[in-house]
Amino acid sequence: MGQPAREAARAVKQHRFGEPEHTGAPAPATLVARTVRVGIADDHPITRSALRSYLEEQEGIRVVAEACSGREAIDLVRTQALDVLLLDLDMPGQSGIDALTMIRAKAEHVAVLILSGYPEHQYAVPLIRNGASGYLNKACEPTEIVSAIRRVSQGARYITPAVAELLATQVMTPSPGGLHEQLSARELQVFLKLAQGCSAGQVAAELSLSAKTVSTYRARLMRKLEARSNSDLTYYALKHRLLD
Repeated sequence: MGQPAREAARAVKQHRFGEPEHTGAPAPATLVARTVRVGIADDHPITRSALRSYLEEQEGIRVVAEACSGREAIDLVRTQALDVLLLDLDMPGQSGIDALTMIRAKAEHVAVLILSGYPEHQYAVPLIRNGASGYLNKACEPTEIVSAIRRVSQGARYITPAVAELLATQVMTPSPGGLHEQLSARELQVFLKLAQGCSAGQVAAELSLSAKTVSTYRARLMRKLEARSNSDLTYYALKHRLLD
C-alpha cells in the first residue's frame, strides 16, 4: 500500500472510531489533578462529621484530620500535611481567632478558611486582614464551601459578595466614626459580647479568658471607642450595625 493509501485508511479509521491510529509514538502524559488535603477545626462533633461526609464526596478533596479547639488546630497544621484548614471561631480553650495568628506564623503555606456562625460584617474584614484566606458564614450553601476550598488551595483568596462590599465600603468611604476598625479580632470579639449585655465574668467564661484579662480588654475598648460605660458600647455597636 502506498503512502497516500495508508494516510487515507488512517483518516477513515479515525473518523469511524473517534480516535487516531496508534503510530508507535508515546502517548501524551495524563494530567492528574492534585488532591486538596483539608483539616476541619470545630468544637461540634456533628458539624465536623457532616462536613467530612460532604467533602469526601467531592472529587479531588480529602479530609485528613480534625480538631476540636484552637490549640488542637495549631498542633494539627504542624503535624499533618494540609492544604486548607476550615476554622471555626468559637472553640474552648484557645479560640479560632487566637489560633489564626499562630497558624499563619507556623504554617503560612496552609490556607485558612474561616467557617463561622458569626455574620460577615462582624469579623470577616479584620480576620482577612490578619491572614485568613476567606470567610464564610455557616448559613452558606455547601457547594460554596467546596468552591472556596478549591480557590484558596490555589493560593488565592475567596471573597464573597458580602465581604467584597464591606471591603469596598471601608476603602471608598472611610469614616472618622468607624473607630472599631482599629480593633484587633480579639478586641472586637470582647467588644461585641460586652455590647450584647454580657458581664465581664460571662465574657471570661465564654472566651476562656481570666476576669483580669477581660477587664484589661474592656479598659482598652473604652479608650479606643471613646466610651464611658457598657451602655456606650451597646449604643456604638447598634449605631454601626454590628449586632444582629
